[in-house]
Amino acid sequence: MPTEERLTGRGIRDAIDESTRTLGPYTDRDWTGPAGGLDWSCWATAAHIAHDLLGYATQLTGRPDTAYLPLDLRVRPDATPAQVLVVVAACGGLLAAALDTVPAHTRAWHWGPCDPPGFAAMGIAETLLHTYDITGGLGVAWRPPAAPSAAVLGRLFPDAPAGDPADVLLWMTGRIALAGRPRRTDWTWRAAVG
Repeated sequence: MPTEERLTGRGIRDAIDESTRTLGPYTDRDWTGPAGGLDWSCWATAAHIAHDLLGYATQLTGRPDTAYLPLDLRVRPDATPAQVLVVVAACGGLLAAALDTVPAHTRAWHWGPCDPPGFAAMGIAETLLHTYDITGGLGVAWRPPAAPSAAVLGRLFPDAPAGDPADVLLWMTGRIALAGRPRRTDWTWRAAVG
């Protein structure tokens, strides 16, 4: 699938499918431990994915131009890991639907004006990167797929070095060291458009 098709509702649905397919078999494990190198638990990290996906959907449909909308997602603390994954899928579905229906010229705030492909790239990144974090916390070997990683790098990290897209994405976001390059401690992606 070409990059421009990945940064759409279809790309979000594919990322959610990959995440739930990867994490679903491990919902009986203890999700209270830290997710990889994060301070958050695996459970809180999954809830964070849902929160961001919902936030991106509401930004696109509400189209604020100066800040995030004043809303937050609250996942009940008694929700099981399996239930949290359903919340992730539901919020991903809302972002995918928003991406499928807003006009291409839509702009909404994310540290400046952001277009629909930018919100898609951020949603894919949040889903895949935090799936990586959660699998690390659960002791499961998993890496983000190459094609969506490359699409995210192309949209959010124009200064990314050459290399395996999954490794470069993990390095750009401070998760691993990369071929002679130390692990990054400070990073940001560029979603806003000119």
